[in-house]
Amino acid sequence: MDTVFWDDRYAADDYVYGQDPNEFVAEMAMHIPDGPVLCLAEGEGRNAVYLAKLSHRVTAMDQSAMGLAKALRLAEASGVAIETVHADLESFEIMPGAWAGIVATFAHLPPPLRRKVHAAVVQGLKPGGVFILEAYTPAQLALGTGGPKVPELLMTLDSLREELAGLEFIVAQEIERDVTEGSFHHGRGAVVQILARRPQLPP
Repeated sequence: MDTVFWDDRYAADDYVYGQDPNEFVAEMAMHIPDGPVLCLAEGEGRNAVYLAKLSHRVTAMDQSAMGLAKALRLAEASGVAIETVHADLESFEIMPGAWAGIVATFAHLPPPLRRKVHAAVVQGLKPGGVFILEAYTPAQLALGTGGPKVPELLMTLDSLREELAGLEFIVAQEIERDVTEGSFHHGRGAVVQILARRPQLPP
């Protein structure tokens, strides 16, 4: 699923994962403190625009220039501004201690890269900052309603606890829920959901 794949997927006029935010992100957004928010592998911008509507300063990064162009159009149509960064997660640098919130929904990566990115997420949060993640679990393969067909790209709660060591887990669960996000995420989904906070510095 390289840049060409995602540019082709986002070439359609419609928003292939919808224009509404991910349901878990919308539920957890109240926990993001004041400060800048980074949306990883943000695609067409649905989460970034939603968070900008809540008055967050949002940076959306993605490897697809096509997706980011649609994100900017969605932001303009919604009357908000977002910043976009065209980059691949392999080379993108998450600045340490820079972010009040980091968001990743269905950002399925090969395990070595995923571990690298998640380690950078832990360090990238400000004290008190939160990480919001939703992804498909291996149980999704039997449901077939979206997501990768390669088991190693899927995530488990146990692996995420290891990869995000150093964060305090507020919500950490594997569940099934109805996922209705455009034409590619539609139906019953097996997901893992994480809301985790970087501890505050001692006084």
